[in-house]
Amino acid sequence: MYSATLTSKGQITIPLEVRAVLGLHAGVKLDFVLDQDGFKVMPLRQSVPSRKGRFARRVAKPVTLAMMAEAIAAESVARHAALKKERP
Repeated sequence: MYSATLTSKGQITIPLEVRAVLGLHAGVKLDFVLDQDGFKVMPLRQSVPSRKGRFARRVAKPVTLAMMAEAIAAESVARHAALKKERP
């Protein structure tokens, strides 16, 4: 079994043997996926289309395009109003 120590900056060094088995190298991005038993650490090597469904079940309620458009519009209005207040 391999172990690592978390630094005060939230960093760990993955043991060489683990990096070799997982094929990890500098610059590889990792995904932490919540599982029934904890978290799985998975390297992100796939293309964007192959990640379809990867984030399923990570939100309580799916967001529709209409909901996204409404949120974007509301944020735009709020930012515009804030800018108007800043400028005399």
